[in-house]
Amino acid sequence: VEFITGSNPDDKYSDVVQKVNSIRNSLPNDILSLEITKWSITDVNILQLALFSDSASYNSLETEIKRLKKKIERVAGVQKVKIWAYPEQEIRVAIDLEKMAQYRLSLNRAIQAIQSTGQNIPGGSIDAGSKKYNIQTSGSFVSIEEIGNTVIHSVLGKIVYLRDIADIRFDYEDETYRARFMDQKAVFLTVSQKRGTNIFAVTDALKEKIKNYSETLPAAINLGIVFDQSESVSARIVGFFSNLMQGLFLVGMVVFIAVGIRVSIIVILVIPISILIGVGFVDLTGFGLQQMTITGMVIALGLLVDNAIVVTENISRFMRLGYSPVEAAIKGTGQIAWAITSSTATTVLAFIPMMMMGNVTGDFIRSMPVTVVYTLTASLIVSIILTPYLSSKYLKVSKSSDERKFRSNLNKFIETTYRRWLDISLKKPLIVISLAIIVFVISLGLIPLIGVSFFPKAEKPQFIINIDTPEGTSLDKTSSVAFDVENILRKKPDIARFATNIGHGNPRIYYNVMPKHTISTHAQIFVILKEYNVDRFARLISELREELSEYPGARIEVKEFEQGPPIQAPIAIRILGDNLNMIKNISRDVEKIISGTPGAINIVNPLATSKTDLFININKEKAAMLGVPLVELDRTVRASIAGLPVSSYRDSQGKEYNIVLRLPFKQKLQIEDLQKVYVTSLSGAQIPLQQLAHMEFKASPIKINHYNLERNVTITTDVIGNTSVDKVTRQVISKLDQYAWPRGYRYSVGGEAESREESFGGMAQAILVAVIGIFGVLVLQFRSYKQPLIVFSAIPLAIIGSIVALLITGFSFSFTAFVGITSLSGIVINNSIILVDYTNRLRSEGKDIVSALKEAGETRFVPIVLTTAT
Repeated sequence: VEFITGSNPDDKYSDVVQKVNSIRNSLPNDILSLEITKWSITDVNILQLALFSDSASYNSLETEIKRLKKKIERVAGVQKVKIWAYPEQEIRVAIDLEKMAQYRLSLNRAIQAIQSTGQNIPGGSIDAGSKKYNIQTSGSFVSIEEIGNTVIHSVLGKIVYLRDIADIRFDYEDETYRARFMDQKAVFLTVSQKRGTNIFAVTDALKEKIKNYSETLPAAINLGIVFDQSESVSARIVGFFSNLMQGLFLVGMVVFIAVGIRVSIIVILVIPISILIGVGFVDLTGFGLQQMTITGMVIALGLLVDNAIVVTENISRFMRLGYSPVEAAIKGTGQIAWAITSSTATTVLAFIPMMMMGNVTGDFIRSMPVTVVYTLTASLIVSIILTPYLSSKYLKVSKSSDERKFRSNLNKFIETTYRRWLDISLKKPLIVISLAIIVFVISLGLIPLIGVSFFPKAEKPQFIINIDTPEGTSLDKTSSVAFDVENILRKKPDIARFATNIGHGNPRIYYNVMPKHTISTHAQIFVILKEYNVDRFARLISELREELSEYPGARIEVKEFEQGPPIQAPIAIRILGDNLNMIKNISRDVEKIISGTPGAINIVNPLATSKTDLFININKEKAAMLGVPLVELDRTVRASIAGLPVSSYRDSQGKEYNIVLRLPFKQKLQIEDLQKVYVTSLSGAQIPLQQLAHMEFKASPIKINHYNLERNVTITTDVIGNTSVDKVTRQVISKLDQYAWPRGYRYSVGGEAESREESFGGMAQAILVAVIGIFGVLVLQFRSYKQPLIVFSAIPLAIIGSIVALLITGFSFSFTAFVGITSLSGIVINNSIILVDYTNRLRSEGKDIVSALKEAGETRFVPIVLTTAT
């Protein structure tokens, strides 16, 4: 169930629980389970550990992992600790049907005896004088021996105990989820952190506990770290600070070369001060230091020095004209203050649409534009308050011959080359405008070559391998396929470690990947590399896909992690209709259409194969003639195949175990073993099951899905590497439109296309609001309705460069490219504002339009080039 963005998730969860509970009594009583799970992007494990061994029993692994769990649960900041992939123990009561036949006992009699003996019915209490005593009756079982001493039958003074007709012992329940770590039997433990806590503080405390614990482990058991999210977070933060240092250095170098060491130092100071102020306000807003917050700070790095550069350069210009440092600071800042305020406001407004995005995507990225807005606002305040003060104290007219020489050469370039081109442009405006329009239109024509995607790959040194075997495949067979894949992984030198899950998905360690629940036909291997190298990673993924693509009897997909909110798959096609057989036939045709589309890989059609069940058809008339109640027959089959939980046993430590009645087959039950199963008639006679029933195989639906109350099947597919998801989706849709759809059947598109539409559906309105806001700011700035259009004219010219850059580098137009163009729009608008603003000042001083344009272009040449370069 998906709710509209903005709904309170806790309230909606309560509503769903209430609605389900209101109809629970009208649903069939024999439903195995009905679970409601609420998830969010933040519900991700920060740590996954493995206890693994070649020789230790599951009992030993269970004891040790539970000991570790207790230690970890006491660490501050830990929200939840969960153990995965070990079978629970049970008390196995293996009934010998031949002995029961000798005593003429039915299975039902044994069940009733165990249940009645194991019941704990309080006896009440009694007063004796001044004291009160609780009455204890027979109570529940206290030992396995006591279970064996359960009286089943008594005739002519002879007592038949449960131990006489059954073998009673501790055993493991049937495995439904099996795990390995680096080829060895393993159990996993995952840890999630509380909201508002620092991941480094939590993991540091956890690692201290883990280190102490590992020193007390038995020699046969090893402890390994499968996944540690703090490493990824650390890499992100180190990457940001690396970008910060690079930014400081590059900005400093550019400004130093152009206008000197003192100006560069003042400009550089704006970066850390603005970021610290921005982070402070981000924290007050309720966003932590998260992935998108760091992305926002990286984006802001390229924008926040613009104001400081323009201010310091203008102050330097006034000082060169002979003003004192204080006068130059006042005049230089005063002349430019409103222009940089307007330019910052327009850049901030450019990010407003992203803050207004709906759906999960909006929730996912909202901290990024918020960070940019706060940081840019902080940079404006610093630039018009702190920067002028520092300039008045420390800026001086350069006396260095090198700086004067550079300035002289720069002025010479402006007065010759730039002035000449500016003259040509002003004299032949139609040619310049026509050329600009032609180039812009040509660049728009290149967009189909670039393609559109939603979010890029995650670029993490991790990936998963999904293994799906045909319906009805046993856990052992799926495990065998997984073992073959492990053998291939072991030969790859780039792989550091891998964790294998058979019958279940790996515990959730990435925010948009949900693990599959228990199913014997599925296995998932989580692979961690030694390091991330773009080329080697792409080569490894390609090699594995090629090696595993032709594996017989299983579908194996190698899947990279992707950024962005959770989606079912990059491409998802829903087929909707009434008849399941018709949907199945159509799904096969659609699967062929998708598989024939270049770029489509990992195609999943849930109805591609049929599921076969073994039906035991009971001859009811014959069973009635022989005096065999149907319930006795059903119970016997259940006890034979899956085991029948009949009671429970609690040991001295307080741990509870199911008492499960089973037939004494040594290994897993085989089809031929059903011939050895007997049922008991009312007279006590043992009758072979095969005399009362015959067995046949029948096809049955694998699963029935509904989408908005309609039956459907969803076919999903990934795309190869950097192939455009949008391009492949368009090709698939084009082919589906030509398909002869039966009446009453149709398709709808999910995946990235649907998520994009939902996320960006309200963006047009938000962008319109932002454009009107920017236009309003510019009208206030210039007191004109025409001049804002001049400023806006720079945006299409900037987009030309964006499209060409994406085409050359091979990237598609993704959400991150959209963020880049938004930042770019802010930069080009800023440049246009300071140019138009100074032109207006010169015109107010009496200069004609052409002279004012030439002088404004030459005067603002340096700050515009500097802000663009930085």
